[in-house]
Parts: sequence; C-alpha cells; structure tokens
Amino acid sequence: MSTIVETHDDHGHHGPAKGLTRWLFTTNHKDIGTLYLWFSFLMLFIGGTMAMVIRAELFEPGLQIIQPEFFNQMTTNHGLIMVFGVIMPAFVGLANWMIPMQIGAPDMALPRLNNLSFWLLPMAFGILISTLFMDAGGPNFGWTFYAPLSTTYAPDTVTFFIFSIHVMGASSILGSINIITTILNMRAPGMTLMKMPLFVWSWLITAYLLIAVMPVLAGTVTMMLMDIHFGTSFFNAAGGGDPVLFQHIFWFFGHPEVYIMILPAFGIVSHVIETFSRKPIFGYTSMVYALTSIAILSFVVWAHHMFTVGMPLAGELFFMYSTMLIAIPTGVKVFNWVATMFKGSISFETPMLFAIAFVALFTIGGFSGLMLAIVPADFQYHDTYFVVAHFHYVLVPGSLFGIFAGVYYWIPKWTGNMYDETLGKLHFWLSFISVNLTFFPMHFVGLAGMPRRYPDYALQFADFNAMVSVGAFIFGFTQLLLLFIVIKAIRTGKKASHEVWEDTKDWGLEWTLDSPPSYHTFTVQPEVK
Repeated sequence: MSTIVETHDDHGHHGPAKGLTRWLFTTNHKDIGTLYLWFSFLMLFIGGTMAMVIRAELFEPGLQIIQPEFFNQMTTNHGLIMVFGVIMPAFVGLANWMIPMQIGAPDMALPRLNNLSFWLLPMAFGILISTLFMDAGGPNFGWTFYAPLSTTYAPDTVTFFIFSIHVMGASSILGSINIITTILNMRAPGMTLMKMPLFVWSWLITAYLLIAVMPVLAGTVTMMLMDIHFGTSFFNAAGGGDPVLFQHIFWFFGHPEVYIMILPAFGIVSHVIETFSRKPIFGYTSMVYALTSIAILSFVVWAHHMFTVGMPLAGELFFMYSTMLIAIPTGVKVFNWVATMFKGSISFETPMLFAIAFVALFTIGGFSGLMLAIVPADFQYHDTYFVVAHFHYVLVPGSLFGIFAGVYYWIPKWTGNMYDETLGKLHFWLSFISVNLTFFPMHFVGLAGMPRRYPDYALQFADFNAMVSVGAFIFGFTQLLLLFIVIKAIRTGKKASHEVWEDTKDWGLEWTLDSPPSYHTFTVQPEVK
C-alpha cells in the first residue's frame, strides 16, 4: 500500500500527506477502515492476554498466580475490551472499507466526522486501560457493572470507567450517523434498497440499533455518576432507589448490543457463502426481512437476562416467549445459508471455511440461548459457566469468525495481494479446534453448577477447566499466526488477479479490483437526461 495520498482542503488545494500526518488527519474511508481494523487487532491481543490471565488462574483449583481482586479486574476489562474494543471497531472498519464500494459511493458521507469517530476510540481505551495502573485498581465489577457493586462498593477509578464508556458511545453514535447517511443518500443510480448487498443491509440495521441504544447506556452511566458523586439514589435502595432498575436500563441497551455484534457478521457470511458456492444467496428478500425482524425483536427481550430478580409470572412468560420468537428469523437465515450451499459448486478456501464454521457453531450458540430462554431452566443455568459457554459461542465462532471470514475474503481487494492460502487454512483449523476445546466443556461444568467470575472452584471441575485453559492458550497464540498472514500478504503476497477468486469468474460472481461487487446485487443504470 502506498504511503502517499493526495489530500485536499476545503478550497481544493492539493498536496501529498506523508507518514503520521496521513493517518492522523485522513478523511479517506479506506484509511479509516484500516485504522479501525488495526486498532481492533491490537485490542484483540490486549483483551486476549487478559483472558489468558483468567485461564492460567483457572487451570487448576486453588489460588495460583493472582489475587481475587485482580482476577475481577481482568474479567471486567476482558469483557469490556472484547465487546467495545474488538468486535465493534472491527465491524466498523469493515463497514468503512466496503460500504462505499458496495453501493458505488466515492467515500463516506461525512469524512471528517469519520476521522473523529475513530480517534475517539484510542482515547476511550487509553483511559479504561490506564485505570489498571492506578492505586485504586481498575473496574472490578464485571463487564455488566451492576449497581450497587459499581456505585456503592466500586473503586475510585469507576469515574474514569464511566468517562471512557461515554467516549466509546459517542464514537459509535457518530459512526452510525455516518453509515446511515452514506447508505441512504449516496447509492449509485439504479441501486434500490432491495438491490443492496446484504452486508450493507446488515450495517444499515445495525447503525439504527446503535443510535437507539447507545444513549440508553450513556443514561445508565450518568445515573451511576450521579449516585457516586452527587448524592442521588437511582440505584440505592437506602435512598428509595432500586438496584433492579439498573438491570432494566442496562439490558435494554445490552440485549440489542449483542445483536449489534452479530448482524454485520450475518452480512459478511452471506457474501462469502454465495461466492464460494457459485450461487446467488438463496432468499435475498427473506434475509433482509429476517435481519429487520431480529433487530426489532431485540428490543423486547431484555429481561431474559433478569429471570432471577423475582419478576411477575406474566413478565417471565412474555420474555420467555418473545425470546424464543427470535429463533424463527435466525432459523430462516441459517436455512438460507445452507440452501445457498446446497447443490452449489463449493470450494473450501479460507473465507468459506470460516463461514461454514460460523454457521455451525453460531447455531450451537443459538440453541443454548433457547435453553436459557426457558424460565425454570434459567434459574439453574443463571450465572454459571453454561451462560459463559453460550455467549462465547455466539461471539467467538460467531462474530470473530465472521470478521476473520471478511478479512480473508476482502484482503486481496484491500491490498492488491493474495494471502497465503496454506497458512490461512492452518489458521482456520487451529482456531476451529481450539475454540471448541475452550468453550464446549464450559457447557458441562456450567450444568454441573460451576459459578462464573470466581478465581477458584471445587475439585470436581478440575479436569474440564484444564482442558478449557489449554484450548484458550492455543486459540490465543494462533491469532499471532493471523498477524503474520496479514503482514505477509501486505508485504510479499503474490499479486491478486483481476478476478480475485479465480474459479468464480464463469459464474459472474467475482468482484474485481476496480469494480463494484457481484452482478446480482445491483446494476448501475446510466442517469436518464
């Protein structure tokens, strides 16, 4: 990739921007997408290191290497970094790179806002991570930061945590405004909404979700701030407040948030599966409606995280049935992916391997989610490792594998070079085996009653925990291989051909290095004068 770009100011003066200046002040959607992706990669290693600290401690019973207090700080920061620092920025990076190209736009609608959206993130995470080096210690109350644990009993650094959450939320809202504006106003002539690529659709819906729920999170942490510093009692029962109110507000943000972290992966996987099956996606319209239904339903199921707080039976029934309802549009999507592959001329390049693993393992995460939706069963599963297994199956072989599939699929487009296919397949198989070794046994220890967020456990869970820790370390170190593959592709990868995925050219499904995406997503008609 060239290190010199032409920049121009508002008066149209041109001049080359070099080195650091280019990256600091860039308004180019491709540069900003690249920044998001590298930032997300860095955060993956930081958050992953925290996960390895957790798993090293849990390798055998008893306290080995860290104190319970630090263990709590690690679980909290691991969760926050992986959700807000890895999955979301990676998807925004993919959106920045691909959406303008997929809709035939020259750039994002608001390029300077785009630059600001990115640079807010390193600031936010700098603040969050810096708390670990302060005397009071970092946030230690879990990534869900339930009050009163995060208000009455929290370390003084909770104020820094609140500020960093505000800055992350601002970044997400600004990025979403940009994405919606771009998609609605800058599509090529002839591209109607129902001709847009599914990745664009998935992000249009995700952006609306973000704008709807990020202010709720901002309100939650503001109420925390008032309780801590200004004598209010929003969440303090002694002053007439209600700790359960915190859970309602948090999960009204938190449940749509988990769909924000998976919807863009649905879009990516749809593209990858149709390309390597040599077939247009089965049921495009139903895919769009399914995406929309999932997004709408995500707003009415928040209290399934709260079955154990003692809600009325009618409430439990409503949230149980509405949660199960989400399985229907999700099932439609899985059916369509499988139907796209059915009788297709499939080839198993790295992106396709990650996409197929996504479909299989995300479905497992969905099934355990259905189990958790059953109220009397949830009383048993709640706060055990079964829940940890459930959401990690959705977020690691789900969101993260979706991101990996997208990176392998589009990296020839981004760099003009191919990645090393043999190393890509090695990365896939190591990741696939280790991710299952890590998270599948958690179902068993959870069902047997092992609670989450404890640095120690009873002897009967020792064997499974040793397996989980070994799997986690293999998975973590495997991602260094991905780093090597990406750098190798950028620096010494062989030039990508004009039709990047060679075998697909007879089917008209390839995207080329200088054209919009595949034929069936849209046709650009010339404007009629």
